[in-house]
Amino acid sequence: MASQDVLSQTTRLASSSALLQVLFRVVTFGLNAFTLRYLSRELIGVVNVRLMLLYSTVVFLAREAFRRACLSGSTKRNWTKTINLLWLTVPLGVFWSIFLGLVWLHLLEVPDPSVVPHYQAGVVAFGLSAVIELLGEPFWVLAQAHLFVRLKVIAESFSVVSKCILTVILVVLYPQWGLYIFSLAQLLYVSVLVMCYVIYFVMFLGSPEATKKSFPVARMKALLPNLVEDETFVNWKEARLTWSFFKQSFLKQILTEGERYVMTFLNVLNFGDQGVYDIVNNLGSLVARFIFLPIEESFYVFFAKVLERGKNVKDQKQGDVAMAANVLELLLKLVLLIGLTITVFGYAYSQLALDIYGGSMLSAGTGPDLLRCYSLYVLFLAINGVTECFTFALMCKEEVDRYNFVMLALSFTFLCISYFLTLWHGSIGFILANCFNMGIRIAHSTHYIYDYFRESTYRPLTGLLPSPFLVFVYIISGVITGFSEVFFCCDKGWMARLIHISVGALCFAATTVTMFCTETKLIHFVRSQ
Repeated sequence: MASQDVLSQTTRLASSSALLQVLFRVVTFGLNAFTLRYLSRELIGVVNVRLMLLYSTVVFLAREAFRRACLSGSTKRNWTKTINLLWLTVPLGVFWSIFLGLVWLHLLEVPDPSVVPHYQAGVVAFGLSAVIELLGEPFWVLAQAHLFVRLKVIAESFSVVSKCILTVILVVLYPQWGLYIFSLAQLLYVSVLVMCYVIYFVMFLGSPEATKKSFPVARMKALLPNLVEDETFVNWKEARLTWSFFKQSFLKQILTEGERYVMTFLNVLNFGDQGVYDIVNNLGSLVARFIFLPIEESFYVFFAKVLERGKNVKDQKQGDVAMAANVLELLLKLVLLIGLTITVFGYAYSQLALDIYGGSMLSAGTGPDLLRCYSLYVLFLAINGVTECFTFALMCKEEVDRYNFVMLALSFTFLCISYFLTLWHGSIGFILANCFNMGIRIAHSTHYIYDYFRESTYRPLTGLLPSPFLVFVYIISGVITGFSEVFFCCDKGWMARLIHISVGALCFAATTVTMFCTETKLIHFVRSQ
């Protein structure tokens, strides 16, 4: 597949995934607002922090390394061996589910049954849901590698809508069921997700469309584990790369979900405070993650296909290097401007957003300061996602292994900082520790990118340098909206709130116009792709 075709399909995948993330976040946003009126903060804290941490940990440890290894390189490979390797995620998931389930049941603090009933059933259900989701891993990787855009959107949309409908029905009719509600909804979610992929491939394989595309798998039986006569069961090069990524993924999971591990294992916040933190966290990431995560996932595939892992810049095809450098520069500029916009305007509108969303329960305490800090954290998230996506797509096995030692030291430092900052400044300490963590990771990735392109004429890191005039407009907008918050928000009535919103809208419009005038290359890229 030509590099330009890969870029075109990758941008379609990223934009479709972004729309999907909008759906996820908006639904989660609305669901939290709804359930707050029927269920306790403690129950929401147990579900969204304790149980979802169990589920995400099992899934991440079981599949993340396999995904990264099996999506690297060309789609022209021995897919039988790759599929065999991917099926190893299931027994690995069973192991992690049983092991971590026992930890969650016997070593962690058990919630008060009168406040959070059926905790044991919840642990079993969320662990089981992780294993069920892993049954669809070969289908997901095959679809992602061949850029099946609509399949991912439809499958995940159906599953999240099904989950939300069941949750709402059970919350209204049987609120006394407690964790049974969320357990059944989670099991429905993963079951629908896997079935969508299975049904699609049952219909697709053997069809004229599959034949036309020369799809490497001809029948469903080939998607099950198969022994290849006189050959090894798996591709050992992929297996070794998977092992390297597995060591890294273990550490990356600690860094990604570090604050939840500290909450869960060190009990620095009670379940009610954990619930508030999670609600604010969802609100803070509503705009950020639905853009950054799809970009990271999709363009990891792009960079892995266009450039060859482990080769320096001189040994690559120079046309592909030019395209990759240009795309990287523009992606960095894009996420930087999005992050700056959220940071600048998020500071002045955090309290208003929380007051509208959850009333005084969220806006009267540490919620506004927590959301303001999260707005800054979004900027770090934006840059780190793109720089790491390029770095991980190009690192050879030895470089991945060396980076694992960096991650090990960073993981230990991050957990210590999280603990002490939380003791000092409550839940805000988690956000500050995450900013430190992301800053170190960005420094490592940018150093790798600088070294990679040093012997070429390309300098993609200039994407991190916005127009000086645009920076000036951001500063003026931040000052104006800050004064507007002091004078008009949030206890002076709805008319004052509307004035505050109008001031923000005018500043945002001025910033957007300035962006269109000063960043013409980026605007052309977004419009064309």
